[in-house]
Amino acid sequence: MSPRSPLSPHGQWCPVCDSGYDHWKGQVMTAGELQTLYEGLRLNDVTRYDYVLTGYTRDTSFLEKVMEIIQELRRQNPKLVYVCDPVMGDKRNGDGYMYVPEILLPVYKEKVVPLADIITPNQYEAEILAGRKMNTEKEAIEVMDVLHEMGPDTVVITSSDLPSRLGGNYLVTLGSQRKVIHCGSSVSVEREAQNQIALEIIHIACEKTVSALQHIVTRTIANAKALAGPGKSPSPAQLELRVIQSKQQIENPEIIINATII
Repeated sequence: MSPRSPLSPHGQWCPVCDSGYDHWKGQVMTAGELQTLYEGLRLNDVTRYDYVLTGYTRDTSFLEKVMEIIQELRRQNPKLVYVCDPVMGDKRNGDGYMYVPEILLPVYKEKVVPLADIITPNQYEAEILAGRKMNTEKEAIEVMDVLHEMGPDTVVITSSDLPSRLGGNYLVTLGSQRKVIHCGSSVSVEREAQNQIALEIIHIACEKTVSALQHIVTRTIANAKALAGPGKSPSPAQLELRVIQSKQQIENPEIIINATII
């Protein structure tokens, strides 16, 4: 557990060295080291989980080992939900770029995404996974359809530069839930109800998540500007996200961004 959680509410600044800073050092965990950690969990019989979330990694063998472990965890709990954030790259000044080795892309496409229940790529990551561009809502839906065909039932494109109805200062988030409809029996009615519920859940989840994020970013920017002083640009340290300070907005966010079904 990060020390930021218990200490930040008491006014203690807990720096975390990430890529927002000019300098950062450390080691990349290997597949063997991950296996050792997992063996410890297994020996203590704490390997039954309801959810698994994965994010940034830059080593192919490590990523493949994670997939092996998830499959083993699923044998213990077939209902386990795997949420994958395929952190690989982003757009800068309109151009996409990868900040992990390109050799990770085929691993994500062939081994990771097919195993995931939910994936949360940004626009660039969704495009390179699907192998096609998205410049319109229609193309975005087509990209999400391709990603569904790869395996995940739920696809959330966390940020895109598609035109926003709110203006040019807004990013667009898109979510899609794959529908499975069986006709000609009572099962179809049940499935249709489940599909509608799933769609409503995504609708509400998107509104709450994006609204909470907007609250965090607004607080962070205001705090950073106050720390930097008039006329000065905030430093990376001053721009550390004010997550703990936004605890109330995360737990019960005021909805300030509304989702639209397309």
